[in-house]
Amino acid sequence: MPPSDGSITLDGENVTNLNRIKLAQRLSVVPQETHLAFDYNVLEIVLMGRYPHLKNFEIEGPDDIVIARSALDITGTRDLEERAFTTLSGGEKQRVVIAAALAQLGVSGDREELIFEHTNKHQLLLLDEPTTSLDLGYQLKIASILHKLNGTKHLSIVIATHDLNLAAGLCRELVLLKNGRVIASGLTESVLDPNTISELYDTEVEIKRHGTTGRLMVVPIRQREKF
Repeated sequence: MPPSDGSITLDGENVTNLNRIKLAQRLSVVPQETHLAFDYNVLEIVLMGRYPHLKNFEIEGPDDIVIARSALDITGTRDLEERAFTTLSGGEKQRVVIAAALAQLGVSGDREELIFEHTNKHQLLLLDEPTTSLDLGYQLKIASILHKLNGTKHLSIVIATHDLNLAAGLCRELVLLKNGRVIASGLTESVLDPNTISELYDTEVEIKRHGTTGRLMVVPIRQREKF
């Protein structure tokens, strides 16, 4: 669906003009929830990410399996590859879906290491609420995976989230939306302003820096009274 206003470009080219297969090789999405029609195992789920790289009626080959297993290694789910997806915990499922998204972007599995395309073309990983309903351990695990992918694999990542502390610890830039309107955008430290957050959530907050990690924290104080 085209945007109602303006345009979306990737490397300066309108995405509506891009071949869908080529676009899928450079942009992958991790939804908030994943529901399957059939009871696939973990490796089968991750291999589905290789579809944009296959020709018509072609099935996954040895290189695709190497790439899929490399993605499982990155997300710490290699030991789950024979498990049915439906038997996994919420955090395990989310990491497997991230692995499938990474396999979709991977172009080489040499040396059991997932390699992304290092050209003048960007690759994007889009995630919708990646830590929703996960316990603290899995939240930290997924945040660590995303941070490493961005830092060592040079993968651009865009996250939609209500978790301001996740955003504060992971994102360099933020865009705050309310009722479809941008109320603030820019570097994380400038956007996370108590007055702006209060406007966004009608809640008084305190912004402080954690003594151990040095990261910004958003601490809710009280709901703002409405008149």
